[in-house]
Amino acid sequence: MKYDFITIGGATEDISFFTQEGILIDNKKDILKQKLLAFEYGAKMKIDKSYVSFGGGAANAAVNMVGLGFKVAVIISVGKDNRGQEIIKNLKEHKVDVRGIQKQKAIESGFSFILFNPEKIVFSNRAANSKLKITHSNLQMIKKTKWVYITSLSGKWEAVLNNIFSINNINIAWNPGHIQLKSGMKKIGKFIKRTTVLLLNKDEAIELVLSVPRHKKMNYKALNDVKNLLKLIHKMGTEIVVITNGKNGADTYNGVDFYHQDILREKKRVDATGVGDAFGSTFVAGLELYNGDIQKSMLLGVKVAASVIGQQGAQNGLLRKHEL
Repeated sequence: MKYDFITIGGATEDISFFTQEGILIDNKKDILKQKLLAFEYGAKMKIDKSYVSFGGGAANAAVNMVGLGFKVAVIISVGKDNRGQEIIKNLKEHKVDVRGIQKQKAIESGFSFILFNPEKIVFSNRAANSKLKITHSNLQMIKKTKWVYITSLSGKWEAVLNNIFSINNINIAWNPGHIQLKSGMKKIGKFIKRTTVLLLNKDEAIELVLSVPRHKKMNYKALNDVKNLLKLIHKMGTEIVVITNGKNGADTYNGVDFYHQDILREKKRVDATGVGDAFGSTFVAGLELYNGDIQKSMLLGVKVAASVIGQQGAQNGLLRKHEL
């Protein structure tokens, strides 16, 4: 079977809770931790409300891309537990091809605790996600797709990337996770050079730039200049760089032109979980829908992102093609 997209990475059950108990602290002395959230040590905190939903970068992207009219498969790893069964059931209900899913013994499926105060902080237990590998059958699937969309990886992630990037004649979109970015250019540079679209938020872009030794002495102003970040990262070898910057929208650079897209003000802000996955996967899907038109793809991305913010959970607000 041929696919338009195969998404690879994480799948989780998300447990979200909201509280007003925390205190936001400015921390401008640390470029990588510019804001901190603090709670009284040893205290018991009140939760105002809580929800259970589904998440994980690969699962979110797959559900979104199916809704946009594409044939999509997912390569993820879950445990042989009730949570894993529910994750698979949810993907099937959204018409995602699940034949690439790996089921692990003696380890639970991944989950996240997501704290809102009002901005979110995610406590992630990768669990079965850390056991993901690319099997022979997975490779055969990947060889039959136009695009691979890679999200955050854990466990033996270098082996996973080596297998994916060994395949020629496919487009690769990559939203690297914390572990990959922390390893720096020394380890992930070879993958960036073969990436078609590299998707980062501003903090991640700064972290990646600072992982290059000659950039370590860059000043605060240069590191906060999005166009400067785009140029520096594009020189690392990727074809298209996308940097999202919260309420400041998103910026893209293809080595020739800069593109900017403001956010669309959501009618109601409920939950920002999955908004990055929504924008990133929609942007890449838009490149297929609009024959590589970056500006149209960015606009489509912020439309879907605004809809996701308006509903609870990473997948509930996703738009289907007929709704756009």
